This record gives sequence, C-alpha cells and structure tokens, in this order.
Amino acid sequence: MPKTDKPDTRPVVLLTGASGGFGGEFARQLEERGYRLILHGRDKPRMLMTLHNLKAPKSHVCLYADLALDDAREAFIEKVKQYPGLYGLVNNAGFGVWGAFEQREIKPQMGVLLTDLVAPVDITHALLPTLRRNRGFIINVSSLAGESPLPYMSTYAAAKSGLTYWSEATRLELEKEVRVVTLSPGPSPTGFRDVSGMPDGPGSRFRSRARLIVEEGLKQLDRGGGFCVPGNRHKLLYYIQKITPRRLALRLMARYLRR
Repeated sequence: MPKTDKPDTRPVVLLTGASGGFGGEFARQLEERGYRLILHGRDKPRMLMTLHNLKAPKSHVCLYADLALDDAREAFIEKVKQYPGLYGLVNNAGFGVWGAFEQREIKPQMGVLLTDLVAPVDITHALLPTLRRNRGFIINVSSLAGESPLPYMSTYAAAKSGLTYWSEATRLELEKEVRVVTLSPGPSPTGFRDVSGMPDGPGSRFRSRARLIVEEGLKQLDRGGGFCVPGNRHKLLYYIQKITPRRLALRLMARYLRR
C-alpha cells in the first residue's frame, strides 16, 4: 500500500497581531513549544515575513482580517472555528494613537477601541467552548498603559484598562478550566511608537526586549495563569505608577506625552 502522511494532531494556537509588535516573538516561542499556529494579521508582506522566519512555515496557517470591522471579524471567527484542535488563543493585536483627543480624527481612535478591546472580547467569547473543551489557555496582551489614565493617548489607555479588567475577571471565572494570562508590559522596542506617533522620551529607559516579555508571559502560563508584569524594569515602572498620586501622575504624563 502507498505510504500516506499522518494527520498533524499537534494542538493549535491562534495568534492575533502576528505581523507586528510582539507577534513575531510569540510565533517563534510558541512554535518551539510544539504548537501549530493560526497567524492573524492585516499586512500580508509582514505576515509572510513572520511565517518564513519560523522553522516549519508549512505547518502553520495565515488568516487576514481587519478586526475593527464587524463583518471581517465575524468571517475570521468562523474560519477559526473550523479548527477543532484549537488549544490556545493569544489576543495580541493592537495599536495606539498619540495626540490630543479632540485634534485627532475619531475613526482611528475608534479603531483603537475596536481592535484592542472589542475584538479580544468578541473572539474569546466565540472560541471559549472549544478552548474549555480542550482545557486550553488564553493570553491577553494588555499594557501598563491600562494602569492609569494617559493624556494624549486617552483611547489607548482606556482600551488597555478595559482589557486588563475584563481579562482578570474572566481569569477567575474560568479558573481550573482555561488558564488565562493577563500580560501587561511597559515600553518595548516593537515599533509601537512609530505606528502611534508617540514621541521618544524618558520612558525609553524602562524598555525591555520583546523576547523577555514573551518568555515571562509563557512562564506565567506554565504557572497556571495570572497577572504578569514582565521583567524587573517593567515591574519597577508598575510600582512607581502605583505609589504616585494620580493627580501628580496625570500632570507628569501630560507633560511627557505632550512633546
């Protein structure tokens, strides 16, 4: 009889925002852990770059969608549902817009809320039955920007604050069924500043490498989930945020981000 290829039964992980930010690093480290990947993005050339930088690109799938658009997001979710081996979900897609709220066009600012907050909630709700059945995991990539209001990046901070609160609440609801990690990094050289238009400044001294941030998030997953501020630099920034009175913090951040 002719030899036939055995079906690939490795667990599947959906990674949104694979074409930028932490996406490439998540893809690399998840592949090393033995997962097949559904890589999501909007930028096809950058997505293919992520794919071809992996050790076994033919083992993975690329899906393209603008998660800020309801119809595109619904069609994307239906495609993902066709993978019964879905074991993990990494809600990584997101971006920010820098500038005074009134002076920036509303469409991109609404795009921040839809991509960074609405899409993760929608996608997770749709895929939870499969993730629960497979006793899988969810990693929600939030930000320390969600720990306090940010003048000149108001919609980004609002989206990440909502993401953190929702992620932490559902983590307790899903305890012992689905492991949930809320990953809240600070500054990292991922190109976020270039996309958002955010000026460079003193916060740069707190930057940590994407590799470290993803490693810490996956270690938190191995511990059963939880809230994760990765690396000593980001932990220091987190504690500074917590001990600084909000009134003073708002003034300092307004001065810093107004540049």
